[in-house]
Amino acid sequence: MKITLISTSPRKNSNSLRFVSYLRHLLAEEGQHEVSIVTFEQYDIPFVGQGSVKPDHLTPFQQELIGAWDAADLVLFAMPEYNWTAPPQATNIIHQLGGPAFKHLFENKAFAMVGISNGRGGRQPALDMTTVMNKIISFTNSYSIVSPKLYESHETDKNLDEHGHFIGHEVYERTVKAFLTYTLNVAHRWLASSLVEK
Repeated sequence: MKITLISTSPRKNSNSLRFVSYLRHLLAEEGQHEVSIVTFEQYDIPFVGQGSVKPDHLTPFQQELIGAWDAADLVLFAMPEYNWTAPPQATNIIHQLGGPAFKHLFENKAFAMVGISNGRGGRQPALDMTTVMNKIISFTNSYSIVSPKLYESHETDKNLDEHGHFIGHEVYERTVKAFLTYTLNVAHRWLASSLVEK
């Protein structure tokens, strides 16, 4: 399976990047997936009302993001919690790419959402992004699924080091692995059901 892990924090060495790096380590142990990571450190997508993304004039960051997303069977967004919601960069990419020119990004894919916190939080950004993503899938009349299981990464910096290696509490490790297993199962089932009428 081709999997793209998107760290939606624009900060260097962010907790979101730690989390997706940890997932890449876990997926590498299985040895049966092609995994790529996209970070938002070079984010340059104009915000709604200030410009648009043009398919024939993509910047290097936009090419990386759209290329990795388009190639993936499973796309996972890791989002830091900013004031109890998702970062504006995360929702903005859905608004900017959720139209006819980029409809292919929402077709025949599985999506998963993770909220990241250095404290006890993360649920709200994952919920908010799930709502927006489901609406765009519906609006574009696409056939994709957003996994119903969210993950809240609590105290991320205490559980993962800067390279995404586990250093924390066994509950964290166990729950991340359970989330990943569930997400992969949803993606496998969705991708295997190729008889859906379009």
